[in-house]
Amino acid sequence: MSIVIGQQAVRQRLHADLAAGRVAHALLFCGPEGAGKLALAIEFAQALLCQHSDADGNPCGQCIDCRMAAKLEHPDLHFAFPIVRGNKIKDAKDAISDHYISQWRARLLESPYFDINDWLADMGADNQQATYYVAEADNIQRKLVLKSNQGGRKVMVIWLPEKMNAETANALLKLFEEPPAGTHFLMVTEDADMVLPTIVSRTQRILVPPLSTEEYRQAHPPKDDSLHLELFVQLMRLAYQRKVKDLRDWADRVAAMGREPQKAFLQFCQRMVRENFIYNFRLPQLNALTPEQEAFSRNFARFINEANVIPFYDELAQAETDITQNVNPKMVFFDLAIKTIVMLIPK
Repeated sequence: MSIVIGQQAVRQRLHADLAAGRVAHALLFCGPEGAGKLALAIEFAQALLCQHSDADGNPCGQCIDCRMAAKLEHPDLHFAFPIVRGNKIKDAKDAISDHYISQWRARLLESPYFDINDWLADMGADNQQATYYVAEADNIQRKLVLKSNQGGRKVMVIWLPEKMNAETANALLKLFEEPPAGTHFLMVTEDADMVLPTIVSRTQRILVPPLSTEEYRQAHPPKDDSLHLELFVQLMRLAYQRKVKDLRDWADRVAAMGREPQKAFLQFCQRMVRENFIYNFRLPQLNALTPEQEAFSRNFARFINEANVIPFYDELAQAETDITQNVNPKMVFFDLAIKTIVMLIPK
């Protein structure tokens, strides 16, 4: 059974390339968040490792390679992903993905549809920023210089290469350019523009389109967004009532959350603005709201209209960019709160 939801055209292209023997040594899976890029990379890694694929490039599903790959325990299937040092890692020289490999496999086996905030929670690091340390470059090279354990290909799945700093990425450039024979890199990015150009230039892009509404719901069951909803509702109500002092307190509360949770909240706000605009069309099949979100939207949706939906969305996106670039969060969120007052004024 495939772990990928939808994306038949991308899957067929990948398997056709495999059958024809024209798979690039480094692929960069790009596309909107939630489209299933990591799921595609994991599934294709399994196909690459099967030594009994059919004429269409599909893995046999029965051999020892397929069985081990399905459990993510194949000795030639390797992973690299951003981490935090936390209490597990005392020295940056020892800061490598392997310290969290059990949590990583458990997360993937549960579902390959998750985001950086889910991963931070798995590491017990909700208020920290995950990154790649320079030690990871050495760790990747050590793994790939070894001969294939099963006599076939070696695959390295790299999740969120945009989290690499220049020093880590530059240490890997030679390996990306001239990998050992039979080695494939499958990189999965949420923001290709943030990946160092020197890495992008050494990859073949695989463009993954967004899922349909129904496919998205299947891949991403509703999370517990109760805190995000509470903060969104507070922002809208306080802004509508023009309670500037209370909005300052609200901004201070959000500013204390940590940058990754702040970004997740702003992404939630963008989705709520979009969903509330769509709500006005009275086509429930187009909305993806939980019962709690729908209860709020019933009265709030009328405030999101043709005049302000784009400016609103743009201000939220800009706030997310500012947080990503380490702008003072108190300034970012109070500025957003004041602008929300203006955007809720009837035109």
